[in-house]
Amino acid sequence: MKPTSPYIHPKFQLNGLSFESAEEILNFAEGLMEQGDDFEVSMATFLEEWLNFKDYVEVQTSGSTGKPKKIQLLKKHMIHSAEATGAYFKIGEGTKALLCLSSEFIAGKMMLVRAMVLGWDLHVVAPDKDALVQYDNPYDFVALVPYQLYHSIHALDKVKKLIVGGGILTKDMEQMLQNKSVEAFATYGMTETITHVAARRINGFAKSEVYHAFPHVKFSVDERGCLVISAPKISETEIITNDLVELLSPISFIWLGRQDFIINSGGVKLNPETIEKKLEPFLKIPFIISSEKDAALGEKVILVIEEVSTWQPPNYAEVFSVLEPFERPKKVYTLSQFPYTETGKIKRAQVKEVLQKFRK
Repeated sequence: MKPTSPYIHPKFQLNGLSFESAEEILNFAEGLMEQGDDFEVSMATFLEEWLNFKDYVEVQTSGSTGKPKKIQLLKKHMIHSAEATGAYFKIGEGTKALLCLSSEFIAGKMMLVRAMVLGWDLHVVAPDKDALVQYDNPYDFVALVPYQLYHSIHALDKVKKLIVGGGILTKDMEQMLQNKSVEAFATYGMTETITHVAARRINGFAKSEVYHAFPHVKFSVDERGCLVISAPKISETEIITNDLVELLSPISFIWLGRQDFIINSGGVKLNPETIEKKLEPFLKIPFIISSEKDAALGEKVILVIEEVSTWQPPNYAEVFSVLEPFERPKKVYTLSQFPYTETGKIKRAQVKEVLQKFRK
């Protein structure tokens, strides 16, 4: 007898194993809890939570723009999110997928949910930077963070469809994808939207800067120009973001950057992420554009670089010439190491705090 739980598809497989009932999955999870590696224990913990009697799952936000916090996501909303992903990417029963993300965070949890709800054959491995390189299996669907994409670029031909999320995708990374056969997409979303609610193609003839909505998702903007998400199948209230966008239609937009990162320098509002895109071709190391207080300007633009031993500083006057005069950093700082979230995002607010302490 196959599982009767609404959360488990009868064709679901995990690392080649099929399950006759939800109880078998729980027994499998219990074994991993006792003898598994850390990533397997995380997966087992989530499987047990998915199959308990509560109607919600507790997850933690990434903490990239503030302190991480615990929130509750309804399981019915997570199911709808999984179904929307399947419909958008046309991946249903029997899909061979790879999970190489941590199951401690929403991206990894939702790969498991999609597999269970849609009936995928899911291969789960450690969330290493080169996880895709380590295995020869072909996959219909894979999710990576940008850091993993960078270390997997030569192994992408074994993948049919790829989604990349959880961090900034550089122009260099997009360029490296252009001669690959994989259908690659950048996704837009957050923990509160149960991963992605929109995607854009990042290679091939369909390459675009425009994000398109998933089924049952609509967009608008508030008075700040920030995206507002209406997705009744995954959230009972509208989700107001701090993401500045150019709204093209109720189902499409171009992402511009974070409103809470905006720098007001002499009355000119500057988007650090726009400046970073201009500098990317010249600075091949981790860096961010930030700001510090200035008596005349209110805030002045600064460049903060993560030190790399093999990297030689460029001629900054030459590099900054690609920027508008008001965009050019007034100071350059180096840190031995940036503070990162567990999903690989630079903690911008924490960088500013470190620099403030340094200047005192």
